[in-house]
Amino acid sequence: MPNNEWASLLGLAQRAGKVSSGEDTVLRLIRLKKAKMVLLSADASERTKKTIQNKCGYYHVPLLTVPDREVLGQAIGQPSRVIIAVTDQGFAGRLIEKIGPSSRG
Repeated sequence: MPNNEWASLLGLAQRAGKVSSGEDTVLRLIRLKKAKMVLLSADASERTKKTIQNKCGYYHVPLLTVPDREVLGQAIGQPSRVIIAVTDQGFAGRLIEKIGPSSRG
């Protein structure tokens, strides 16, 4: 996974206001069908992983895994983040291409 490409694209989505983070916020966006994809850090707790996987599966939201929370937070210019939702279909599609199917959660 070319780290700098997807991270740059995620940073661009953040600046465009198309990214939200935090478990409660992301779960709400999934339920409202506003989340077009979800990024989850590989070092998230098992409870968080299970909750997000179940919710994304039920609502058919693509879920991808990235190496760790520091990488995810750094990509959006924030401290470490465990979970991020992308709310724009264009950004979501490009991120799925960049990160690749091997990181499906």
